[in-house]
Amino acid sequence: MNIKISYDGKYPNLCSNGDLVIIIDDVEWKFPDGCLESGGSVTFDADWNSDVSSGPWSINKWPKNFPENLKEIVLEAINDQIEYGCCGGCV
Repeated sequence: MNIKISYDGKYPNLCSNGDLVIIIDDVEWKFPDGCLESGGSVTFDADWNSDVSSGPWSINKWPKNFPENLKEIVLEAINDQIEYGCCGGCV
């Protein structure tokens, strides 16, 4: 199985403002806006200095009729091919 990932999200909305397209064996799937959810976070100390962490992606919106048996494989490919992120831009 050949899986190609295309994602153009970037700061300041890395996980909520990008187009995610997955091609699986020449079949193209366009994902809904805001489909990625970062495993990272932004925290602040008492002086409001921020600490941004990154972590694996999850998918909170799948394309209509996306095959259930491919979801885990595609999520693994996303985490292999898209740099983990939480850019902190949404804060």
